Parts: sequence; structure tokens; C-alpha cells
Amino acid sequence: MGQRIDFYDDPDAPAPNSLVPSVNVVVTDAAGDILMICRSDNGNWAVPGGAIDLGESLPAAAVRETLEETGIECEITGLVGTYTDPRHVILYTSNGEARQEFSIVVTAVAVAGEPTPSSESTQVRWVPRDQVGALRMDRSMRLRIGHYLDQQQARYSGRAAQPHVG
Repeated sequence: MGQRIDFYDDPDAPAPNSLVPSVNVVVTDAAGDILMICRSDNGNWAVPGGAIDLGESLPAAAVRETLEETGIECEITGLVGTYTDPRHVILYTSNGEARQEFSIVVTAVAVAGEPTPSSESTQVRWVPRDQVGALRMDRSMRLRIGHYLDQQQARYSGRAAQPHVG
């Protein structure tokens, strides 16, 4: 298996050669903990997600990717935002693909299953919100999770919460 290397605003980043719509899923359990995976391709922590296949809807891709990577079945509940920053390039060393970021981040609740690692994840676990920040992750994933947490804080404080577009 190759590696995934994330570049951000880096003059040494390879020129993008693909743009693939993908989805990331912030899944929570009844306690409000967040489902996290430790990626097998770079050792970083992330929420589950991946490419949207031809003929597949965004919600179907989100549910499929979550189940494949974590063993957890989920139900989509909302939108965190869209992330399309051309300064974020993802290099897949297995095939030389240099992908420009294009991710839609949704929220979901767990409905069944037990956290189970896959070929894409070395660890899968529920992480309390106040411990997520201590995990090693790429800046783009930290940004996405931060936007989710900000939206949750806005809901509890009575402020209007808006999806992030960027």
C-alpha cells in the first residue's frame, strides 16, 4: 500500500492531476463522542470518508465509507461544510495521483455496529470531543472537525450555526 501525503500551500507540492468529489463523516454516538480512525496510509487520525463513486449519492457514499472503514452503520443528519481549497493537494504514492481537495463533510449518528479496523484504518474508536484536539491529524482534518465543534457550540449557545464553505 502506498502513502497519502497532504500538502498545503507548499511550493514543493506536486501539480494536481485529479479532482475527485469525496465525503467525510462526523459520526457521533449517544454520548456525543466522535468516531475516529487512525489512517493506515499516513498514521493520522481522521473521521471516516472517501470518494463518491459514479452512480452513488453523497449520503449513500457517506454511509458506505463509514461502514467500510469503521464497522459502524450510520444515518446522515446534517452538513458541516464543503472544502475545495486548491492549495490543499493530496499525493497518493501508490499511483502518483495528486488530488486537489474536494470534500463535503456531513454529520451522522451511529445506529449499529462495533468499531472495527479495516485495511484503511489501523484503529477505530469513539473519542470524547475534548480529547479530539490531542490526536495527530492533518491541518485540513483539524479544520473540518473544528468547524463541526464550532457549529455544535453555536447550537447550544443559541447562535445561528451555518455550514462552512471554502
